[in-house]
Amino acid sequence: MPSWNQILDEVSSVKAPNAYDVVRRKYLSKISDITGRNTIAYYSSFLQKPEAPYADINDDDRNALMSMVYQIDRSKGLDLILHTPGGSIAAATSIVDYLRQMFGNDIRAIVPQIAMSAGTMIACSCNSIIMGKQSNLGPIDPQYHGVSTYGVIEEFNRAKVEIANDPRTIPIWQTIIAKYNPSFIGDCEKAIKWSNDTVTKWLSTNMLESNPKQAADIVSHLSDHNETLSHERHIHRDECIKLGLNIISLEDDDELQDNILSAHHAYMLTFSSTPSIKIVENQNGKAVIKFAHQ
Repeated sequence: MPSWNQILDEVSSVKAPNAYDVVRRKYLSKISDITGRNTIAYYSSFLQKPEAPYADINDDDRNALMSMVYQIDRSKGLDLILHTPGGSIAAATSIVDYLRQMFGNDIRAIVPQIAMSAGTMIACSCNSIIMGKQSNLGPIDPQYHGVSTYGVIEEFNRAKVEIANDPRTIPIWQTIIAKYNPSFIGDCEKAIKWSNDTVTKWLSTNMLESNPKQAADIVSHLSDHNETLSHERHIHRDECIKLGLNIISLEDDDELQDNILSAHHAYMLTFSSTPSIKIVENQNGKAVIKFAHQ
């Protein structure tokens, strides 16, 4: 398969001002030709530009996806290539609802490298997930105002235990708990329930329709802070398979693997060399690209 440097050389050889666009779209088109399916890439620059605004999953992404779906043959199904740090649960829910209305359950997720948090949620809504040896999903424990909801609840429960055992710790915990507003704990609990219920429903109505009990077990593992330990935890392909997710190995099809990873390199090079912070693009060369100055 072409290496990073070979893709860079290919970009450099294109005699056009939009060389990065030309190379990306070439490989997206090849992916669609190989599978006979629609292909939409959803890429964020979070690795190259971690402070970039709107690089996460947000409500505006649905408008971009609507543009990609417009006038394509929806009977061919959809392969959704995901590279994202996650984002809003509400936005992810809206995106999945829209895509299911357009394609039913005929949606596969492709994760060339990373789809974390709400990105993992979207992947779990599909009927299968294509992952390579280098691919990762992540925990689905929600963050509320940038704070781990499970972390907040664990801290609050620890405070109750320690205060009951030793009232002298009250002044210490009073300072810590005072940083939360009166409804914050309840809001964290609701966010966890919302996330877990949503992914359980998606799994049990598509990927694991024949085994809803397994769907609940998977969600329990992906959201259990005691097991995942950190929201940043990278869950590798073999672990995803052991959990019971319907995982297809990227290495099973050499031609598909070559083109998916070539496209991935092209997206990474685009983010490294241009002001772009998010790209949503289909196999027909149609794209919505956000730039940092926007």
